[in-house]
Amino acid sequence: MSSILTQSYRRQKDHFQPEDMDPAEQRRLRGQLEQIDYTAYVANREIIANTLGKITTADFEQMAARTAQARARWVAEALRLTHSGSPVTPDQTARLVSARTAYEELAEAYEGLRRMLERGYITLS
Repeated sequence: MSSILTQSYRRQKDHFQPEDMDPAEQRRLRGQLEQIDYTAYVANREIIANTLGKITTADFEQMAARTAQARARWVAEALRLTHSGSPVTPDQTARLVSARTAYEELAEAYEGLRRMLERGYITLS
């Protein structure tokens, strides 16, 4: 089983491929799996498009800009703490964690939106 590490979580890729199966049975199974994959694609395309509505390049630009701002706030806060020369307090740590979490969530959402476009679940208007 392989896995893909994204920003903050690991997605499992577990596509069993039996090698000792009769070629006709393999083709039949592949056909069934392709039908299942297509069904998932249609469901994703319909539900995501209905939920998100029209997506424009401006939406991508705004999300990218807000993600960059969140990243800059997180790193600026960390720099401010390290330059102060004082020990970091629990409140300061909590603010830093909050800034990092905001950045990571926005980055994941951006990547999620990008994947939706790549997979054809949404189209740009």
